[in-house]
Amino acid sequence: MTENANAAADTSEEELAEGTLLSHLIELRGRLLKITLAVVVIFVCLIPWASDIFVLASRPLVSVLPGGKMIATEVASPLLTPFKLTFFVALFAAMPVVLYQIWAFVAPGLYKKEKHFAMPLLATSIVLFYVGVAFAYYLVFPLIFKFFTGIAPQGVEVQTDISKYLDFITTIIFAFGLAFEVPIATVLVVWTGLTSPAKLASARPYVFLGAFVVGMFLTPPDVISQTLLAVPVYLLFELGILMSKIFVIRKNDDDEEDAEAT
Repeated sequence: MTENANAAADTSEEELAEGTLLSHLIELRGRLLKITLAVVVIFVCLIPWASDIFVLASRPLVSVLPGGKMIATEVASPLLTPFKLTFFVALFAAMPVVLYQIWAFVAPGLYKKEKHFAMPLLATSIVLFYVGVAFAYYLVFPLIFKFFTGIAPQGVEVQTDISKYLDFITTIIFAFGLAFEVPIATVLVVWTGLTSPAKLASARPYVFLGAFVVGMFLTPPDVISQTLLAVPVYLLFELGILMSKIFVIRKNDDDEEDAEAT
């Protein structure tokens, strides 16, 4: 009887685990479908302005080109390149939906106090992503494009292909949008208990060096763009240390309140 009862209990636990896993997979599929739908809807709405979007995105380079024009070396690139850019714009515009769906997926596994803390963190991550994109467009692009066009040897006319330009700016924008999430990553590392603000502060020299290494891999091989990425990453790391200290203070206060209530 005991063996039968244990076997039945094991079977019940396995069925429960399989059911829980299946429910999580179904929910994950639903979240991914919502993300895809949001991107598609925004993309469809932006299609009529695809050419205008490309003109706006190419302005930092066109304004410094000697002839004020770009070129297209492929037959279909005048049509496909603005559509590809519009898709990336739709993806960036849908980032709040993407982050919210990720949050909604992991939120049921968090405690009430963790949810209360995670919501401002989510909002901050969205704002920081767009700040990174704006930083790349308004500051980085004008500097590096002016530098590239200015160092061209005498007798060489700079003529940039629109598809190559799209690949370049999407890489830069994604790199800066991701890099500006450093404070959030820093707070999350402290939140999970993997480290402390004091240990992070002691690692400043390594982070400073690592910022330049990351800039070397995520940006084109020039000193200007690497520096423009590395310096903000390090400053954002310092901001993350400050935010993590505030988080530790609030966490300790909450723990003391819970101890007193108990």
